[in-house]
Amino acid sequence: MTAELIPIAVFLLVLFALLGAGVWVGLALAAVAWVGMEMFTTRPVGDAMMTIMWRSSSSWTLTALPLFIWMGEILYRTRLSEDMFRGLAPWMSRLPGGLLHTNVVGCTVFAAVSGSSAATLTTVGKMSIPELRRRNYPEREVIGTLAGAATLGLMIPPSLTLIVYGVTINESITRLFIAGIIPGLVLAAMFMGYIVVISRLNPDYRPDPEPPMSFGEKLKNSRYLIPVLLLIGLVIGSMYTGIATATEAAAFGVLGSMLLAGVQGSLNWQSFRASLMGAVRTSAMIALILAGAAFLSLAMGFTGLPRALAEWIGAMELSRMQLLLALLVFYIVIGCFLDGISAVVLTIAVVEPMVRQAGIDLIWFGIFIVVVVEMAQITPPIGFNLFVLQGMTNHGMGYIARAALPMFFIMLLMVFILMAFPGLATWLPENMRQVRT
Repeated sequence: MTAELIPIAVFLLVLFALLGAGVWVGLALAAVAWVGMEMFTTRPVGDAMMTIMWRSSSSWTLTALPLFIWMGEILYRTRLSEDMFRGLAPWMSRLPGGLLHTNVVGCTVFAAVSGSSAATLTTVGKMSIPELRRRNYPEREVIGTLAGAATLGLMIPPSLTLIVYGVTINESITRLFIAGIIPGLVLAAMFMGYIVVISRLNPDYRPDPEPPMSFGEKLKNSRYLIPVLLLIGLVIGSMYTGIATATEAAAFGVLGSMLLAGVQGSLNWQSFRASLMGAVRTSAMIALILAGAAFLSLAMGFTGLPRALAEWIGAMELSRMQLLLALLVFYIVIGCFLDGISAVVLTIAVVEPMVRQAGIDLIWFGIFIVVVVEMAQITPPIGFNLFVLQGMTNHGMGYIARAALPMFFIMLLMVFILMAFPGLATWLPENMRQVRT
C-alpha cells in the first residue's frame, strides 16, 4: 500500500490547491487527472481525455438531467408556491405545530417536481417565510425546518443527485428514483415529528391562531394543489407504471410545467428564456463536473488506485457496518467542502469497488449517499442551503447553521434507520413490474 500513497498524495495536493485557488470543480478534476496521467502512466493523455470526456457527456441517460432542471426552472417562475400555501395551510393549521408543517409538506411536494434542493428551498421559502413571520412563528424554527426540509429535493424523485449517481455507476435511473420515495417520505415524517415535539417543548412557540375554517372551505382551497399533484402523477406515475423511462418522464414534466405556467399566465417570452438559460447554466456546470470526474476516474484506473484501495479495505476485513460507518464519516467530512454532486462524482470511482466487494446493494447505497449528501447541504462552510437562506433572511451564517443543526441530527438518525431497515430503499424497486430502464 505504501507505493500507492505517492499518487494519492499528488492527486489530493493538486486537487485541494486548485479548489482553494477558486478553479471550477470540473476543470480542477480534469487538471488533477492530467497531472496524474502525465506523472504515473505512459498513456497518451490528450487522446484519453478527449475520448472519455466526450463519452461521459454523450450518455443518453444523462439527457434526463437538463430536462428535469428545466422543469424546475419553469415551475420556479410560476405562482406555484403561493398556490401551494393556500392549498396546504387549511389542513396544516390544526396539526400540533401549526403552519410550520407547510415548510415540510411544501418542500416534499415541490421536491417531487423539481429535483433540486436549491430550487425547492428558494420556491418554498419565498412562500412560507413571510407568512410564518407574519403569524409570529419562532424565527429559528422557521429557518431550521426549511433548511432541512429543502434537502428532500435531493431524495424524492426526480433527484438530480440520483441521476448523477446512476449515470456514474451505470445503474437504472428509474429504479433509483423509485427507491428514494419511501425514505424521502419517512424523512419528511421525521421532520414533522420534530415540529410536533418542539411545539410542545419551546415556551416561545406561541403563533397567532388561524381563523376557523369549515371542511367545505378547506376542500375549496385544496383545488390550488390539483395542478402540482397532477404533474407529480404524470412524472412519477409514468415511470412507476413502466410507461416511460426517466428521460421520457422528464420530457413529460417539461411539457406539463409549460402547460401549468401557461394556464397560470406566468409563461411569456421573458420567463421562457429565463427558465431555458437557467437550465442551460446549471446543466453545463454539472456536465463539466461529470466530464472532469470521468477523466479523473480513468486516470485513477490507469494508476491502479481504486483496485489497490479496494484490496486494502478488503485486507482490513471490515464488516459491512464498519465500512458504512467509515464511509458515513468520510462523506460528512468531504461534504463540508464540496457540493453534493461534486462529492458523488469525485469519490464514486474509489468507493464503488469497496461497496461491491462488501456485497452492498448499489441501489440502497445510492439512497445512503443521498441522505449523507443532504446533510452536507446544511453543514458549514460550504452548505449551499445555508447560503441561500442567508440571502433570503439576512441572518448570519452562524445563526442559520445553529437553526439547522437539529435537522442534521434527524438526517443522521435516518442514516442509521436505513442501515437497520434496508428494505425502506430496496423493497419498492424490487417489487416493481415492467419497469423500463
